[in-house]
Formats: sequence, C-alpha cells, structure tokens
Amino acid sequence: MLGDAIQLPLVLAIPLVCAMIVLWNRIRTRRILESMSRMLDEAIQGQFRASHYDESLQSAVEARLAQYLAASQVASQDLRTEKDRIQNLISDISHQTKTPISNILLYGQLLQEQELKEPALDYVRLLNAQADKLHFLIDVLVKTSRLESGILKLHPVLSPIEELIDATVDPLRIEAEKRQIRIQIEPTDLNSYFDPKWTMEALSNLIDNAIKYSLPGGIIEITTQKYHLFHSICVTDYGIGISEDQQAEVFGRFYRSAEVAHEPGVGIGLYLARQIIEIQGGYLKLKSERGKSTTFSIFLPTNP
Repeated sequence: MLGDAIQLPLVLAIPLVCAMIVLWNRIRTRRILESMSRMLDEAIQGQFRASHYDESLQSAVEARLAQYLAASQVASQDLRTEKDRIQNLISDISHQTKTPISNILLYGQLLQEQELKEPALDYVRLLNAQADKLHFLIDVLVKTSRLESGILKLHPVLSPIEELIDATVDPLRIEAEKRQIRIQIEPTDLNSYFDPKWTMEALSNLIDNAIKYSLPGGIIEITTQKYHLFHSICVTDYGIGISEDQQAEVFGRFYRSAEVAHEPGVGIGLYLARQIIEIQGGYLKLKSERGKSTTFSIFLPTNP
C-alpha cells in the first residue's frame, strides 16, 4: 500500500514534467525565432549590429545567421563604396574627354573648310569620321556603365505607345529616305509603362539597325500587339536577316558580324537597348530568318 502511495504521485508528476519540458522548448524556440526575425528585419533596414551570442543559450543556427548577416552587411557596404567610386570615375571620364573631343571635331571642320588638295582632304574626312565615332563610343559607354551600375535611374510612367513611335521615327526618316527605304507605322491606341526618353533611345537603336540592314527600296514595318501583362512594339525589316547561330550573340557588347563590318556603328546598340528595356521590367525578343526578314520586339509592361 505504501509503495502504491509513492508511485501514484510519480505517475502523476511525469506528464506534468513532460508538459513543462515541451512548454520550455516552445518558449526557447519562439525566443530564437523572434531573435532571428529581429536580426533579419534589421538587416533589411540596413541597421544590423552584431552581438555576442552564447551558444549555450542561443542555437547554433542563430549564431551562424548572425555571422552571415554581418558578412552580408560588410559586402553591401563595399558594394555601395564601389558604386560611388564607379560613379565618380564615369563623371571624370565624361568631363575630361568632352572638351578634347569637341576641339578635335571643331578643328577637323575648320580644316575641311580650307582649300586642301588630295590626299590631305581625304585625311581630314577620315579624321572627322573617327572623331565622330569616338564621341559616339564614349557617350554610349558612359550611358551603359551608368545603367549597369544602377547609377542611372529610369522612371517608367503610363504613356501612349504611338507617341513614342512617332517621336522615335521622325529624326530617322531622312536616313531612311537616303537609302530609299519606307517606314510604315501601324496606328495604335495602346499605353504601357516606360521611361519615354530612354525607351525612345532603345527603339531608335532597333529602327536604326533595320535601316542599315534593309535593301534599297525596302520597307520597315512597325506594329504593336496587345497582351495581358505586356504590350509589344515590333520592328520588322526584310533585309539580310540574321543566321540562327548568330542570334544569341547579337545582344553582346561590341558584337559585329563580319558581314556588316562595312556599316557604321560599334556594335553596342542592341546591348544597350536590351539593358534599357529589362531595367523597366520588360524584355526584348528577336525572330529572324536568314535572307528574308528580321523582327525585334520590345515588350513593355502594362502595370507599374
């Protein structure tokens, strides 16, 4: 009877002890999760500060997370410092080269106005052409670097696509007429979210390429298409086309096919166009058949 009297409290105590252990583990786990959540919130806000963690009180996972966040914060600070350095470097390059190139162009024009004989006149023409190319190249490199580093911010707003197309095509019609190429625009009432200035530059690069690689007497068609999440602008030419093995390469920086080496350009227009469109949440698509046609399509989001 005495033994039964002693065992009964023990039997009753065991569930209570188990319940207390479970409760303690839950409290401890909750504290760890709350601590981890707090650390993540601080890291997201850029306010994380490393503390001393005693693994006898905190989980090893929590301590590892603290180490990871501390390292990530250092990497983030280094990245911001590097971006600032690149921004200053780009500004310096742009500022320091602007005046010398402008002077070269000015002196070249003055020389060309003089009564020069051949071959001196040819040399001046070549000098001016190369100076123009250098000016264009530096300008494009500065733009590309600013886009890639995130220094340059684009501001997409809901805008009419037809206005974008008209504003882009107007200054290119003279060059198209010189090559006896007709630009045909399909009317549209579609609107999308895009930065008008920079998207115009991207579209201009596509139309300029179409003009360069169309055959004399050809036509360039600019059409639009409505989708649920995007509206597209398609630029189609019926020129030399792009072979399938080159289609993955044409968006590369400075890529120039040997077949079009005689055409003006530095091979960065398509690369820059894709960067501009992707930064705005859109994308660029290519469809081409060698010797028949090429279509570049810009897809612009319908929502911000």
